[in-house]
Amino acid sequence: MLLEVFLVLGTVIIYFLLSKKKEETLPFKEGWWGRGQKPDTEEDTTIRPFKVETTEEELSDLFRRLDQARFAEPLENSCFHYGTNSVYLRKVVSYWKNQFNWKKQVEVLNKYPQFKTKIQGIDIHFVHVKPPHLPEGQSAKPLLMVHGWPGSFYEFYKIIPLLTDPASHGLSDEHVFEVICPSIPGYGFSEAPHKKDFDSVSAASVFYELMVRLGFKDFYTQGGDWGWLICTNLAQIAPNHVKGLHLNLASVTKMGFFHLLSVLLGRYLPGLFGFQDEDVRRMFPFLKKGLYRILLESGYAHIQATKPDTVGCGLNDSPVGLAAYILEKFSTWTDLEFRNLEDGGLGRKFNLDDLLTNIMIYWVSGSIVSSMRFYKENLQKGIGTQKHERLTVQVPTGIASFPNEVMHTPQAWAQKKYTNIVSFHFMPRGGHFAALEEPELLAEDILQFVGKVEKEHLWRKEGDQLP
Repeated sequence: MLLEVFLVLGTVIIYFLLSKKKEETLPFKEGWWGRGQKPDTEEDTTIRPFKVETTEEELSDLFRRLDQARFAEPLENSCFHYGTNSVYLRKVVSYWKNQFNWKKQVEVLNKYPQFKTKIQGIDIHFVHVKPPHLPEGQSAKPLLMVHGWPGSFYEFYKIIPLLTDPASHGLSDEHVFEVICPSIPGYGFSEAPHKKDFDSVSAASVFYELMVRLGFKDFYTQGGDWGWLICTNLAQIAPNHVKGLHLNLASVTKMGFFHLLSVLLGRYLPGLFGFQDEDVRRMFPFLKKGLYRILLESGYAHIQATKPDTVGCGLNDSPVGLAAYILEKFSTWTDLEFRNLEDGGLGRKFNLDDLLTNIMIYWVSGSIVSSMRFYKENLQKGIGTQKHERLTVQVPTGIASFPNEVMHTPQAWAQKKYTNIVSFHFMPRGGHFAALEEPELLAEDILQFVGKVEKEHLWRKEGDQLP
């Protein structure tokens, strides 16, 4: 009898050890975000060409507002510690009025094919760039790249040619991409949702539908900022279609005892928690580099997660206010030390044409309010309360960890969420806006990640056999 019990127990244990547990996926979110009631007729799925256009009336209105701007005098030696320094802001506005050529930048924006299509009741804008040529016998790999706030699809304009034509830029052409860069609904030229509760899962569902509509059954995704969360959700919704997930930000929203203990003891016993020397350097002392940093730099998020329309009204009415609000993020999130400089260090990593082009996308589309609402939709129920936060990500994941990101997430933390990390690299330089700031570094990391997934056959649909 005892032998039979042991045999049964042994069989059960072996079964659970050998049988692969089917992981729960995130439900696709079918919504209607258009005005009024959803019509009974089928949605028009036409994909229409789009070009950025601006009227003379819009430009005249902009210059009138710039001319009438009121500036507050900054505190002496305050640099960017109180936000955008108005001495530098005056210089930006002067350049905006006298040297910045928006019409020329519109030509830059329109150099890549752009389109719109109606999905779940709203127009979705996206850039779609195919390779100019392909090595013989090779096909392009579709790559969905998603931006964040206060960025836009324009963030990817410097990295697109490195991915669609890598050989011409000194990179390996073993893998060549067909790049799709949508604007998050409510950002840029994507229509804003007209109803509440459009969150990251909604955006991921819309973008999944977009990729299916474009004819892609399998594809890669890449993102930072909100793009991190949207692409993560997409991988949770469609793990049999997302071949790989590449992130340049991998925040962990569900913290447990392990995380708390590693914060308390990780500096002294790094090996016990899987920390590398670089993790320790970036994270500790944790009060200074973790808690205090969050408190100092997250005020905007609290406003936008509670009353986005209030401050948004002012930003939507004042181009100078809009510039001040956005430029401060491009300064601090690129390098926190830039707060010690009167120009916020913006000239060290970017040029004013690129910065103002991003600001103009918000201005001419009137999208700053709707973009800020995305924080409320995602955070109003509290951090760690959503289903997607409890689910892990099973698809092959690559993480490029840039040293000047506001908060560092060690691989040991990320691994509990992304259980199939196949590539984790500490990048030598760069911050939050990686695609715009360090396009070559990011492109190289994406290429090596995809190369690893393809070469080692790390992704396959459920039921597929390895070749």
